[in-house]
Amino acid sequence: MTPLDPLLFGEIDPPQRLLMGPGPVNAHPRVLRAMAADLLGQFDPEMTGYMNQVMALYRPIFGTQNPWTMLIDGTARAGIEAALVSLVAPGDTVLVIDFGRFGLLLREILTRIGAVIETVDAPWGEVVPMEAVAAAIARTGPRIVACVHGDTSTTMAQPLDGLGDLCRAAGALCYVDATATIGGMEIAADRWGVDVVTGGLQKCLGGPSGSAPITISDRAADHIFARRHTEAGIRSADSVDGAGPRIASNYFDLAMIMDYWSDKRLNHHTEAASMLYAARECARVMLGEGLEARYARHAAAGRAMSAGLRAMGLTLFGDDIHRMTNVTGVFIPDGVDNDRVRAAMRDHFEIEIGTAFGPLQGRIWRIGAMGYNAMKHKVLITLGALEACLLREGFTLPPGAGVPAALEAWDA
Repeated sequence: MTPLDPLLFGEIDPPQRLLMGPGPVNAHPRVLRAMAADLLGQFDPEMTGYMNQVMALYRPIFGTQNPWTMLIDGTARAGIEAALVSLVAPGDTVLVIDFGRFGLLLREILTRIGAVIETVDAPWGEVVPMEAVAAAIARTGPRIVACVHGDTSTTMAQPLDGLGDLCRAAGALCYVDATATIGGMEIAADRWGVDVVTGGLQKCLGGPSGSAPITISDRAADHIFARRHTEAGIRSADSVDGAGPRIASNYFDLAMIMDYWSDKRLNHHTEAASMLYAARECARVMLGEGLEARYARHAAAGRAMSAGLRAMGLTLFGDDIHRMTNVTGVFIPDGVDNDRVRAAMRDHFEIEIGTAFGPLQGRIWRIGAMGYNAMKHKVLITLGALEACLLREGFTLPPGAGVPAALEAWDA
């Protein structure tokens, strides 16, 4: 085989697109700069110091005092899978609060684990009332209750106040996937009383995909450590295994990962240093802005996007009361070609907006404004570009109405 010329493909030089879909979004420049820092060995005291800093930085972001607040190396789904495979043993009953594609993902992962899956459901575009959750817990007696906070497939955010109380009263642990909301909507792990929450960097936190922040309550930590079985090659003389069943994944074994992040510094895997730098800077940017200011900015961006779309004569998807602040679903008008509009947005304006999944495929666009992109001018540019592309498609709309409506709504 003839070897490839190393200059054949050239240096990577991606187009400077404005990512206004449901994620990923453009990373904050500070995060990109942090990722370019020199690598360190995983047990270098500077590196372990950065790990401890990350743990401290993410506690207020998760709304918790949990000591076990850290990172899982991998995309947001790595955090989801680590949580579920470490909490759930084959045969455990798990109640899934299911209102979109990512509720179905929880069920998919749990099926592979061998859980007994029960569900309490809402149609796409709605959320599950807490009374229905309470009834389902009483009916099924779950070991674990699993829920998505904000499901970008439907753009809905599930209310979670009171969920932890219901779980504790039933003797159940509670897991929440906050991938789509962490950094943009309040995460209140302690107030909600939930046991494990996971997230990702690539949406409201304004970083790249590849690191999954996680927080674990002491109650959940005890449950996980009861399943600890340290692998033979890294066992020490004082290693003590738990009485519970071995966690089925080695890479996603939270008992060993927690020992890695603890003072034990168990040699479980090589920490993804550049991603840790990114996660650390995402948190520093967020805390520097201030939590309330951060959430208010995302709310303003979502409010402006919704107002602008409505002023253009478009119809929003889903329940207004429970709409996520950072992603807005909008029906594709009859007679408008979904793919052609998205291509025109990309080709003429270098803007990406999202399509949809499952029953909503080809029916709605999902337009995000989150993290580094939850800015007034980026919302206005997106609305102006969408108006131009719709006009090219022959869709009749009030010219110039979207941007002024968004401007007014931003400050409302």
